[in-house]
Amino acid sequence: MTKPCPCGSGKEHIDCCEPYISGKKPAPTAEALMRARYSAYVEKSLPYLNESLAPEALKDHDEESVKAWAEKAEWLGLEVHDTWAGGEGEEEGIVEFSAKYSIDGEECTHRERSYFRRIDDNWRYVEGQMVSGPPIKKEKKIGRNEPCPCGSGKKYKKCCGR
Repeated sequence: MTKPCPCGSGKEHIDCCEPYISGKKPAPTAEALMRARYSAYVEKSLPYLNESLAPEALKDHDEESVKAWAEKAEWLGLEVHDTWAGGEGEEEGIVEFSAKYSIDGEECTHRERSYFRRIDDNWRYVEGQMVSGPPIKKEKKIGRNEPCPCGSGKKYKKCCGR
């Protein structure tokens, strides 16, 4: 029986996040990893939530809190607001998203700007910052090899793109 992916991509789960969560293949982008992590919360796939962390994120990882949140929450949907870098040929990326959930009948929204890094050809979650207000709208995507808009004369990837 097929089912839609919890991440809201419009694809079937088996063709979207399931291959990443099951370890059959790595997420190709930072956004794909973020969507798979959301789906893992929905499915309570706690090992994946731990495995998809960068080494520095593991030191602050509280498995019991993650388990409690995943189990108590009724997950209502995911909305990706924007992504910065994090593509298949890139090493770092940022994804801003909102995850809606309900606990004890109270609807909540977790809005975060998540930072990801590729480690040994696998995207990993590094950290997240809570965000309030409307999503930041970017003007034009800056290529990693383009001159940095700050005027330093360096390539974007070696300057503000770090």
